[in-house]
Amino acid sequence: MKNILELGNQYAKRSSWKDFALLKLCLCAMGIVIGTNVPPKYQKTVTRVSVAVFIATYIPLMAKVFKIMLHDSTEITVSTEH
Repeated sequence: MKNILELGNQYAKRSSWKDFALLKLCLCAMGIVIGTNVPPKYQKTVTRVSVAVFIATYIPLMAKVFKIMLHDSTEITVSTEH
């Protein structure tokens, strides 16, 4: 398991935003394929779980984006003052 996590870390270090965009599209497509195969009686449950996972992952991701944006705008402001 440790090797798999290390492989993930190495992949992330060597990847660009384009690689991550492709990965996200791949996972989205896989989710759509899985979603189309869910029996109707489980669709509401699957939808609720999916929404919960989306919210639980989207909030920390966007928090990091905003933190980076604020940090970068502070650096720009500080560097232009000198």
